[in-house]
This record gives sequence, structure tokens and C-alpha cells, in this order.
Amino acid sequence: MKNITLFILILISLPILQSQSFFGDEPFSHTYSIVARDSSTGEMGVAVQSHWFSVGSIVSWGEAGVGVIATQSFVNPSFGPGGLELLKSGKTADEALKILIESDEGRDLRQLAILDADGNAAAHTGKNCIPFAGHIEGDNFSVQANMMKNETVPEAMQKAFTSSKGPLAERMIAALEAAENEGGDIRGKQSAALLVVNAEGTGKVWVDRAIDLRVDDHENPVAELKRILKVHRAYDHMNSGDLAIEKGDMELAVKEYKTAEKMFPDNLEMKYWHAVTLCENGMLEEALPMFAEIFSKNSDWKLLTPRLRNVGLLNVTDDEFKRIMETVK
Repeated sequence: MKNITLFILILISLPILQSQSFFGDEPFSHTYSIVARDSSTGEMGVAVQSHWFSVGSIVSWGEAGVGVIATQSFVNPSFGPGGLELLKSGKTADEALKILIESDEGRDLRQLAILDADGNAAAHTGKNCIPFAGHIEGDNFSVQANMMKNETVPEAMQKAFTSSKGPLAERMIAALEAAENEGGDIRGKQSAALLVVNAEGTGKVWVDRAIDLRVDDHENPVAELKRILKVHRAYDHMNSGDLAIEKGDMELAVKEYKTAEKMFPDNLEMKYWHAVTLCENGMLEEALPMFAEIFSKNSDWKLLTPRLRNVGLLNVTDDEFKRIMETVK
């Protein structure tokens, strides 16, 4: 009777407590997530969705060459950095999980999944996590969910991940979509996040985190996460184009910018740098119609163009520059 009364008080308080649980400053994150590893590349990742604001800021943890962690339900935030330290000390996923859970008095309300760099997965679902709650462990992955509308959510996530092809990030998104299709979080949806770290660490976070995307507040966060993942892929090509320019490989730069532009043909920034790089390759005639379209849609790009020339990023003759600027009067 005491436990039932406690749960009723928790449920009544959900809209009011927001960032605090009865354990103090520990936030809620009733959610579904996947931790996974790509057996070919060694990349590891976490993908998560919840009817809670900014779920990625508290649930998702990862370090290249070490492992990834999802800590959820009545979240114990220390499980993230603490778990990674245990993995770095040589503990397996299962050993690290046991240490964390056994030392936590709130274990019955916790949900935790850990995956190490060797692809070993371990998960815990506390006996008092709000139903439906459960997890499925497998080779190179674990899926876990709590406060789900239907008990079929973890199995649907497992099937979607193991049957999908392609890069790790897209496969984890497929698992999130499968969870949504099975009813997802009984409360609805609000935020989602995707974190992918490299197989080996360099000590440089900006290199080691291959993907770090968050949708903090959105009516359809998984769909939005999938969209911005595609944007991320396109800007990977833009970044490769920039690097090619630094190395003086203009042919490769044109190829990379063109690939990005094809992915998002209405993106003026991608089109603009493609046009600039065409000029650098002596392909002014191909670039002129692009400049005309860009300038007609947003005149600020025309204002920017002389500044590029002034710092040596647009190397054209005076006559060529005049033609560019006169594409739109």
C-alpha cells in the first residue's frame, strides 16, 4: 500500500516537479533509447527520444574508444561520467553496470544501458520503473524503454536496428522510428538526440564526436532528428570542400560542394560556395547563373562577395568580378 501511494504522488507531481524527482536534483527522463556499435567501423552511439525537454543533455554519454551510456527513468546523472571512468579503468560493460547499480539506493527506479568498445552491452531496468518498462541486450547493442504505451516497443526497436543497413546513425534513427510506430512514450513526444563517437579516441572532442545532434523541443522530434542528420551529412561534404580548398585541390572542392548542394538544392550557402569554387577553377560561365539566382533571392550574398575578393578567397580578374556583380542589378 505504501509503494502504491508513493507512485500516485510521483505521477501527480510529474508536471510540477519538472527538473527534480523525490531523490533530490535528479531529473526525470522516461524514454526509449538505444546504445549501439558498428561492428565494421567501431563507431559507437546513443539515440534517444522522450516526452521531456532536452533529453539528450542528460541521457546520452559517450567517449571515443571507451563506450557509450544511456541513463534514464529517474535519472542518476553520475552514471554517465562514472560509467565511462569505469570502462576506461578496464571494466567491461557488465562489470561497470553492476558497480553503478549496486552502489545506488535508487536502483529500483533507474534504467541504465552501457556498451563498451568491444561491443559488450549490459542493461538494467529497475523493478519499480513505470510500465511498460524493459530492455533487450544483443551483440553490439541494447534497447531500453520505460513508460511506454505498449510492451512491444523494445522488440520493435531491436528488429529495426538489426535488420537495417547503412551507417550506425541511420540505423539507430530507424530504431527510434520503430518505437514511435509502436506507440512510443505514453505521454507523447518532445525531444530527441543522437550521439556517435569514433572507434578510437584522439583526445580532441571535436574530432572524436562524429555526430552530436539534439532536438530539444519539437512536435515531432524523431522526424526532425532524421532531417538534421541529413543536413549534417551534407555539411560533412561542405567541410570536406573547405579542407580541399585549404590543400589547393579545387577539383575535389567542386565535387564536394556539388554533392552537398544536390542534397539540399534550396540551400543558398551551399550553392554560393559551390559557385565561388567554380570561379577558382576557371569555370566562371558555370558560376554566373548560380550567382544570379543567389543574389536575386538574398542580396546580402552580393554584399559579401567583394569581401571575399579582398581577402583572397575569390581570385578573379576585374572584368570577371564585374560580371559576377552585374548578374543582378
